[in-house]
Amino acid sequence: MSAASKARRVDPQAEVVVLERGGAASFAACGIPYFVGGVVAEAEALLARRPEAFARAGIDLRLHTAAVALDPAARTVTVRGPAGEEDIGYDQLVLATGAVALRPPIAGLDAEGVFTVRHYDDGVALRAYVEQRRPRHATIVGAGYVGLEFAEALRAQGLAVTVVELAEQVFPGLDAELAQHVEEELLAHDVVVRTGEPLARIDHDEAGTVTGAATAAERWDTDLVVVGGGVRPASALARAAGIPVDEQGAVITDARMATPVPGVWAAGDVTGVRHRVTGRRAYIPLGPTANKQGRVAGENAAGGDATFKGVVGTSVAKIFDLAVARTGLSEADCRQEGLACVAARITAQDRAHFYPGAGDLSVTLLGEPGSGRLLGAQLVGAGAAKRIDVLATALHAGMTAHDVADLDLAYAPPYAPVWDPVLVAAGQLVKALGAAPPAAAATAAGAST
Repeated sequence: MSAASKARRVDPQAEVVVLERGGAASFAACGIPYFVGGVVAEAEALLARRPEAFARAGIDLRLHTAAVALDPAARTVTVRGPAGEEDIGYDQLVLATGAVALRPPIAGLDAEGVFTVRHYDDGVALRAYVEQRRPRHATIVGAGYVGLEFAEALRAQGLAVTVVELAEQVFPGLDAELAQHVEEELLAHDVVVRTGEPLARIDHDEAGTVTGAATAAERWDTDLVVVGGGVRPASALARAAGIPVDEQGAVITDARMATPVPGVWAAGDVTGVRHRVTGRRAYIPLGPTANKQGRVAGENAAGGDATFKGVVGTSVAKIFDLAVARTGLSEADCRQEGLACVAARITAQDRAHFYPGAGDLSVTLLGEPGSGRLLGAQLVGAGAAKRIDVLATALHAGMTAHDVADLDLAYAPPYAPVWDPVLVAAGQLVKALGAAPPAAAATAAGAST
């Protein structure tokens, strides 16, 4: 919808048609856990714009209408909707098919009471199941952002919750030390955590309704299962049409969001991004990225000339009373990319120690030996959401650890101590890197010359 709206603004005379197989468009997918948990009372509140608003803007939005085939040579799309199947033509095509949830090879995954939640309709169905069937225990498959947000949501609805994660820790995208803080938070809210082993099976009764779940080591009773084990690009339509994809299955685009096929653009979770820290292509499916890419694709499809410069992979999640945030690379990412890195880890209070409600904030910063360049950051605790954006900005600007340590950050007792945790962590990273600040290094170089 970002692409459609931008195309309409760029060329008010263009005919803009949007095909959507579901019953809603322009909805806040990241808000679904809060609707399921009852923080958001009505599902309609998740709709950013209603269908009639797009109609008034001159956008032909066709709900419950699926694109089932593409013919880039003929520039046609085969669609299947309420009126049957037909071919429609296009001059420019934007692929924004998003991602599909990974479905692990678990026996019983098709039982009633098993949910994968990607779309608005999925969230409505899950909350209806909770309210009508009154399950007592939920099993969450996957302990990443989505899985843990649903763990909190279902605890808020009074369910007992067990989280199962194949990796050796919750939040596999975090370094192990910070992930331990997240696990402690889950345990403090009576969430059972099982890491290091996959879910082996889901049991069901003769009617096909979930009754239990098991790993190789243990079985427990459960009457609701939510699968939150990650996503992959929904690129089957593109691949069938001969549109190139990368090794992860994401549609290949350039900075203008153009695919190698003339007249075809792609945006959002179906494609990848340029990671600004590594300079390489990556798959980072996040909502803000999708919207920005959509605007670029829509502008260019309508005759404009926009580019998408990439991301640093910034994200934040609320897990009960913790904020969990990261940006840039982790130590595992650095190893995978072949980048040397040095880590600094600190725990400090997020506001003045004497101010009521002060809490611990754990910060990990990574820097590149030699250059001193900041490579990534992870924060867990109170105040993480405020500070992750500072560090994302530093990554966008290519700042060094010295640069970050010199930042003029705001101080007021209700919001931060005199020495903000970001400054403390950056100072420790400077020490760990063992490099002179840029000015001193330049002076030393001049003297030696």
